[in-house]
Amino acid sequence: MPADRPTGGLDLAALLAHRAVERYELHAKYLNPQLPRMLHTIGFDKYYERAEGPYFYDADGNEYLDMLAGFGIFALGRHHPVVRAAVQQVMDLGLPDLTRFDCSPLPGLLAERLLAEAPGLDRVFFGNSGTEAVETALKFARCATGRRRILYCDHAFHGLTAGSLSVNGESGFRKGFEPLLPDTAVPLGDLGALEKELKKGDVAALIVEPIQGKGVHAAPPGWLYAAQELLHAHKALLICDEVQTGIGRTGDFFAYQHEEGVRPDLVCAAKALSGGYVPIGATLGKDWIFDKVYSSMDRVLVHSASFGSNAQAMAAGLATLHVMRDAQVVANARKVGDLFRGRLAELVDRYELLADVRGRGLMIGIEFGRPKSLKLRTGWTALQAARKGLFAQMVVVPLLQRHRILTQVSGDHLEVIKLIPPLIITEKEVDRFVDAFTEVMDEAHRGSGLMWDFGRTLVKQAVGGR
Repeated sequence: MPADRPTGGLDLAALLAHRAVERYELHAKYLNPQLPRMLHTIGFDKYYERAEGPYFYDADGNEYLDMLAGFGIFALGRHHPVVRAAVQQVMDLGLPDLTRFDCSPLPGLLAERLLAEAPGLDRVFFGNSGTEAVETALKFARCATGRRRILYCDHAFHGLTAGSLSVNGESGFRKGFEPLLPDTAVPLGDLGALEKELKKGDVAALIVEPIQGKGVHAAPPGWLYAAQELLHAHKALLICDEVQTGIGRTGDFFAYQHEEGVRPDLVCAAKALSGGYVPIGATLGKDWIFDKVYSSMDRVLVHSASFGSNAQAMAAGLATLHVMRDAQVVANARKVGDLFRGRLAELVDRYELLADVRGRGLMIGIEFGRPKSLKLRTGWTALQAARKGLFAQMVVVPLLQRHRILTQVSGDHLEVIKLIPPLIITEKEVDRFVDAFTEVMDEAHRGSGLMWDFGRTLVKQAVGGR
């Protein structure tokens, strides 16, 4: 650390050197005790020491390929030098941040830059997370329309705070937290179900992920535009949740831009906009909606966030968008994503356990399904009887343990692996993943080895309720 930056007696490097070995014990004692328990069970209890770009490194210097990107946060990889320099620079400037009674230039500059990527949207509210961006959209939609009910899609994920949880399509997240807001689910792609709810006259908006994170399911071609027209005919709004799909993930800046004519009324963004450094959420919307919310000086603070628009977050956002444009990151996501999906799709006919490869850009779902051969079907059936989703976990584990590639199962009780790597990956990383995945699938189709031993262990734990 430079000598001109005093620590006040706190040496973080020394503290980590002394206590980092206790990381799992500290979490078990003071934080969520199930997290270290889960990581120990599936063999993910690694000791990562540092990270750079699309890679982690452990204490022995082993390199791990990150195909998770912190659930989509690290679109530019870890510790991007331009973003890091911008955050450091804004800290060194000593700005009078969050005075509450001035108008800092940084939020305006970031809003201007962000809105340039979203024609038809006029204003931005900056918060601190994706779920906060969703909460903002829900409140603004209710205020602007004078209605209270929000429609959402089955299997949706929009966050875990009370409002966003009300439009969460996964019952496992909702259990234990009811009653929630009186919102209603409709099937993704079902215009008839949408119209039926709209005819009741009390719907403020439909909130939808253009590509659902759970299972990596895209809205059917043409549905998003048709839904928009139906909503507007009934004086309701379209909210696109782009917290994970936005900021280049799918090969366009926002995923809704894949479909001609779609112009959402509100758009939620977060994750990648942070550059991986400072939490940020953004709700983009039309001018008339903001005018309804902030209708007079009496309502100037009717919706606000204590840390929203802070200088560090704004600097990180500006730097992220600068890199996105300067390095043509969105185009890379499209090009490498097409290559990646193509390479994986070629394996579907080769492996009977592999059912589908889908997605857009660098948001890819790999789905497994029931095999035809008796030998494989016996093992598959045993896993399914214990707990759906165990086979996908059996693939994820050897990818990490033997090939040092971090991935995730796309959702509870799903036989889908989701790949959301940093958008800066190249053909080199694609080759590494495809080679490793092929080796794991070869072993699975031999019907023996460490994979199925691990599967049997998981079955025992599932049956035992542990």
